[in-house]
Parts: sequence; structure tokens; C-alpha cells
Amino acid sequence: MARILILFAHPALQKSRVNRVLIDAVREVDGVTVHDLYEAYPTFDIDVAREQALVMGCDVLVFHHPFFWYSVPSLLKEWLDLVLEHGWAYGHKGTALKGKLLLSAVSTGGREAAYQRDGFNQHTMLDLLAPIAQTARLCGMTYLPPFAVHGTLEMSADAINAHGQDFRRVIQALRDDRIDLDAAQSLLRLNADLASVLKQEKR
Repeated sequence: MARILILFAHPALQKSRVNRVLIDAVREVDGVTVHDLYEAYPTFDIDVAREQALVMGCDVLVFHHPFFWYSVPSLLKEWLDLVLEHGWAYGHKGTALKGKLLLSAVSTGGREAAYQRDGFNQHTMLDLLAPIAQTARLCGMTYLPPFAVHGTLEMSADAINAHGQDFRRVIQALRDDRIDLDAAQSLLRLNADLASVLKQEKR
């Protein structure tokens, strides 16, 4: 059973409709640790040694956050800057993350049609997450297509709950090594076609 660490970064969780449902859907899953960065570090005083120990103890790392200005919330950026040190996460002797999986779980107010190369944002979500994907590669990790929830501003409660259940299915599949990594790499977002990537659910 793979150990999963979810780094949850939402600076205004009390206002969240979607991310609160997503994270609540996986809090009690066996083998999963949910680490709320804004709760742990309200003054941004990150304990680097603690964070590195948490990451060392996982097989799968998940960055879970709303998509802010085509990037991550500021505390997660601070985490990346401080925790992924040269000689630990990358560089000649930096092999602490080698072989781990990395997944981005993100939400956007804009609809998926806006996140196409012929859409409003002129890029797919996978394009826009390229800095995270390249960080994973530099650190010797395997980066998965994102679990992306688009169009949250007008989303119904039923649709939000359905995404929560899909997120739980993905996290459980990652824990149980039931993700077809080759099939996943053909998708722009992991939850575009879960039946094709969750091994026991393949048709």
C-alpha cells in the first residue's frame, strides 16, 4: 500500500465550495495524510526539516490547491522554494524524491473550454502546470496529469459531490497501485476518463 501525502493549500477555506468537499472526501482514507499548510504555518514560518521528513515518508505527493493566477497559492510556492533544497531534492546528491509520484489537484472558476489552446486562456491546464511538471522531473519524480475541477463558480452541489467521490477514487487507486500510468499520460487531466486509468475499472 503506497503512502500518500496531500499538501493542502487554501488560504480561505471557509469560503470554499469545492476544495472543502474534495479534501473531506479523502481525509479518512487509510494510508493518506492530509497536511493543511495554511493551518500549520499561518505566519509562513515553514519548518523545513519537518516538511522534508513528511515527504520522505510518502510514496505519492499531492499538491491540492485552487489555481491562483495560473500558479499555486503563495504558501505552497514558499514551501517549494524552501523545502526542495539542492542536495536533498535535486542535484548530484539530491535523490530524496526520486521514484515518487506527484499529482496536482486543482480547481478553477473558469470552465474547461477556457483552458484549451483555442480557448480564452490559450493553454491547457497541463500546459500551465509545466513549472510543477518540470520540478517533478528535476527531482526524479513521475508527474501525473492533474486532477482538475473546472467551472466551480456555477457548479451544483451534486456535481461538486461527484467530483469529491472521483477524487477519493483516484487517491484510493494511487494508494493501491491501480493507476495505469501509461494510459494516464495520454490525458490532459486525470479525471477526464477515469475508466481508462483505474485498472480494476477498465472496460
